[in-house]
Amino acid sequence: MAVLVGLLAGVSVVGAAPAQAAGYRYWSFWKWSGDTWTYQQQGPSVHVPPDGSTDGWRFAVSPDGGRDAARPGAPGDFGAICADTPGQPGRKRVAVVLDFGTGADAPSGEAPPGPRTACARVPASATSAEVLAAVAPPLRYDTNGLLCAIAGYPKAGCGDQLADGGSGGGSGGGTGGGTGSPGTAPGGSGGSGSSGDDPGAGPDIGLIAGGALVAALAAGAVWQARRRRG
Repeated sequence: MAVLVGLLAGVSVVGAAPAQAAGYRYWSFWKWSGDTWTYQQQGPSVHVPPDGSTDGWRFAVSPDGGRDAARPGAPGDFGAICADTPGQPGRKRVAVVLDFGTGADAPSGEAPPGPRTACARVPASATSAEVLAAVAPPLRYDTNGLLCAIAGYPKAGCGDQLADGGSGGGSGGGTGGGTGSPGTAPGGSGGSGSSGDDPGAGPDIGLIAGGALVAALAAGAVWQARRRRG
């Protein structure tokens, strides 16, 4: 029984060990909701923003998963951003906030442009991708439809994975923040990663410990059965 308890404790510890989060350099997609930025659940080619809404974009080194990514630094006040853009019949206005991140987020050899806002006046059926194309060209996508660059930034790379999960080595100062969303964030195909060895390539310690536990339980059952017969 002491052996079984020890094995159970070992499995619990192994199972509780957190996996190291991967860091990616990418544009994450947000919407202004009330007085805060909310992670956008839909990709820009699918989401159709309503008139009077605000789309936000932030380039940063962030963990995979989106909700923990760095948010745009400026507020998404539609009234302020679109104050000088009058409405037109049959068209909608969508405010856009672009945050190009900090020097620490930038790829090597590049410096981020300053943050900017814009007001897009587009057809009522326009998606967020079409809104973005109207105010921040050129956009760059990879072959899988992953958004790689806004207003030409960055010049190269697309959802690059950092080996240490930390910030990049770009020029300039500042510290980086923390999905993207479907069609914008890395984690699947399309990223030109720079990660090192695959952490999933080695043996699964949890499975090994679990196998040892099963074997110990089987041995204990055999011993109990022999004890009863004796």
